[in-house]
Amino acid sequence: LHARYVLHLLHETRKHLKQLPNISHVSTCYSEEVTVCGDLHGQLDDLFLIFYKNGLPSPSKSYVFNGDFVDRGKQSLEILVILFTFLLIYPKEVHLNRGNHEDHMVNLRYGFRLDVLPLFFFPFSQVHGKKILRMFQNVF
Repeated sequence: LHARYVLHLLHETRKHLKQLPNISHVSTCYSEEVTVCGDLHGQLDDLFLIFYKNGLPSPSKSYVFNGDFVDRGKQSLEILVILFTFLLIYPKEVHLNRGNHEDHMVNLRYGFRLDVLPLFFFPFSQVHGKKILRMFQNVF
């Protein structure tokens, strides 16, 4: 995606998350199923496997993602784009909890920063990558 679209997605995600309470209550009933996932750590294949086995998020398929979306794996950015998009499309069915890896200092140590900057590198400038990274930190 072009940097402009990623920034727009991050802006809309931030706006949505600011409206939510700090604690979300997710309930189930006999006819509804909730899939709980955690610690994707940049492993996009793991997310695809979860969706393959359990189905995509939808009004009849709720998900709770328990943080640690980024770092370690090489596709953290892709995971966040997918999860943020589903969050905006299905705000009542997709719930994202922040993990300890959604933190600036942890990102510096474990690699999310180094995953984002090269993807949006333009000759002689990393302005887009730095702006996107700052916006991710703001969303976190």
